[in-house]
Order: sequence, then C-alpha cells, then structure tokens
Amino acid sequence: MAKFQEDDAFEVIEYGCLGNCGECYMNPFALVDGTIVSAETADELYDNILKSLKQQQADREALDKLLEDL
Repeated sequence: MAKFQEDDAFEVIEYGCLGNCGECYMNPFALVDGTIVSAETADELYDNILKSLKQQQADREALDKLLEDL
C-alpha cells in the first residue's frame, strides 16, 4: 500500500483486524470506502483498488445525474 501512501490523492488508514475472518489468510485485501476489494497478489490488489475507486466515482456521477434529472 506504499504506492497509495505516497500519493496525496489517497487517504490510507491501516487497521488491525477488520473482523472479516479468513479474508486476510486467503488473499490480500483492502476495505475501499466500505467495499472489500481483494486479489491474488499485491500488484493485482493495487489494480483492483484503482478499478473500484473508478467504478465508485462513476456510480456517484450517475446517481448525481439521475438526481439532477428529477
């Protein structure tokens, strides 16, 4: 997660146990704005986090547009 910590555009908070029993044993994962994102490797996790952030932004923009159209 050093890549995210070095970039001021991201806020990184590290926690101990998140209560997702077994998740950290199975694969590296992150909690991204309340959504669990996981992958087979740390490099894949980085890419998946970026994809998740883009999708969340697109969802917010679509919702904003929908609300504006009402």
